[in-house]
Amino acid sequence: MTVTAPVSSSAALATPEKVIEILNLSKCYGRNMIHDRLNLDIMRGEIVALVGGSGSGKTTLVRQIIGLERPTSGAIKVFGEDISKVDARTARLMRCRSGMLFQQGALFSAMSVFDNVAQPLRELGRVPESLLRDIVMLKLQMVGLPFKHANKMPAALSGGMVKRVGIARAIALEPELLFLDEPTAGLDPQSSEEFVNLIATLHRMLGLTVVMVTHDLDTTVSLSTRVAVLADQRVLICAPVEQVANVDHPFIHDYFLGARGRRALEALPPERRATLCAAALAPVRLAHPPAPPAVPPGVQRAGAQPLAQPPARPDSGINPETRSTRSGIDDGK
Repeated sequence: MTVTAPVSSSAALATPEKVIEILNLSKCYGRNMIHDRLNLDIMRGEIVALVGGSGSGKTTLVRQIIGLERPTSGAIKVFGEDISKVDARTARLMRCRSGMLFQQGALFSAMSVFDNVAQPLRELGRVPESLLRDIVMLKLQMVGLPFKHANKMPAALSGGMVKRVGIARAIALEPELLFLDEPTAGLDPQSSEEFVNLIATLHRMLGLTVVMVTHDLDTTVSLSTRVAVLADQRVLICAPVEQVANVDHPFIHDYFLGARGRRALEALPPERRATLCAAALAPVRLAHPPAPPAVPPGVQRAGAQPLAQPPARPDSGINPETRSTRSGIDDGK
């Protein structure tokens, strides 16, 4: 993957406005504890990747931030407002300030591309129909989709096109905050690279704050300002990826210091790679070494042992030329 240079965290430090503030968050499903006194701050303009093992609660955390689930205890503040205490009008305004790309796009299968993108505008934006078409076409253009696809149904789209329509719908209301759930899942390498570059472009162009759940190491290294690692029912660390890779923890060792992790870290600029620990800089060995070059027929490879000749078959005493076509019976008799 051609790596897009990660956005510098200096912008976030110059404007330390907390867009999301999570305080002592706990979430339980029955006796199953998902989050236990979890804390996390996300600043304006950042791209924060949420990573963790299966069942660590990455998507559950996002669902609580956007109000689809309630925490068992603790507080979540978005744009300075405690989402558990806002009235209906404030909640509606907050929804207009954020967008969400769900895993696999989650388009309405009975709606065309146009109507999928127009849906939040009709529901929350109260946009006059005279302007609706122009806005929808602008959003499709921003995500690189030709206008000819506007009347297609989701079933007629490729996986990459579905993701682009999902992004167009997520930015339809020009949000300040964008959530991405596994944005490159299911895409081939070329489509994944194009989609990563699209997110980076929209981030710069629209001044977005982005929170993404991902398992893709290349996407994490390419896009993230900081990486928040969910492990042991909390956020273990939230820092630039080169700092995260240096933390002594079993999950981080497996995730960032394995062969795939070290290969992804090779895309970091030299000044950031210089801060990595020795284990993260270890060379990546090929899982399957290349096959030796082919040898022409009849030529013995240097160093190879000569092939053993098969033992000669014992002489049966019968001349093959006189063998009858039918054992023991002369032809024509």
